[in-house]
Amino acid sequence: MQKQHAIDLLGGSVSAAAKAINRTPQAISQWPDPLSPGLIDRVHATLYRQEKLNPPQTKEAKHGTDAPSQDF
Repeated sequence: MQKQHAIDLLGGSVSAAAKAINRTPQAISQWPDPLSPGLIDRVHATLYRQEKLNPPQTKEAKHGTDAPSQDF
């Protein structure tokens, strides 16, 4: 995995990636290109945790169509 691709996945900027992965921007800037297997695992683990903590809403939930209807 290329360094820029990992940064894009983690938020699009070095500072966003650093925050997501709980490191300093300086540490992210020092990542090798391409990433080592250990860093790739860390990126994947961070993405997995983000997905588990903030699952994407379904299309219906975004539009409010899954709410129970109220008949008046």
